[in-house]
Amino acid sequence: MQIQVKVEDREVREGLRELRRRGANLRPVMLEIGEIVRTSVERNFAAGGRPDRWEKSRRVKKEGGQTLSDTARLRRSFTVEAGNDRVAVGTNVIYAAIHHFGGKTPARVITAKNGKALFWPGARHPVRSVNHPGSRIPARPFLTAQDEDWPRIRTAIGRHLLER
Repeated sequence: MQIQVKVEDREVREGLRELRRRGANLRPVMLEIGEIVRTSVERNFAAGGRPDRWEKSRRVKKEGGQTLSDTARLRRSFTVEAGNDRVAVGTNVIYAAIHHFGGKTPARVITAKNGKALFWPGARHPVRSVNHPGSRIPARPFLTAQDEDWPRIRTAIGRHLLER
């Protein structure tokens, strides 16, 4: 007795070729992932820190408002750059790193501009310059993806690779 099995795998081979083709150009899904993360960063600012709230800044304690959002320059500065095998979400705002990671600013001399004097309550005036000892900046991590972002990222990858 002879048994002959013929496997019709044309559709499987076509599906694998399509998967290989889609996997060769990941830039579109990398851009989508970057936008998911950038949007998450915006929500981090809106919430004042996620999953943990940020320590309020001195300005917010004194004047009100939102920490890290005095002018919203940092908050509006995030960009997405994508390649075929990577995505970067970042900012070119110079003070972003110290606010994200925390640290201490260096000691420096603050000098009045245009020959004017500096003023603050309780100082002996006129004051042309002052030695500032530096400031402690607490870490307020904003450039983070949240747990809730990962299902959206996985869905984007699956959609890119599998949907026809």
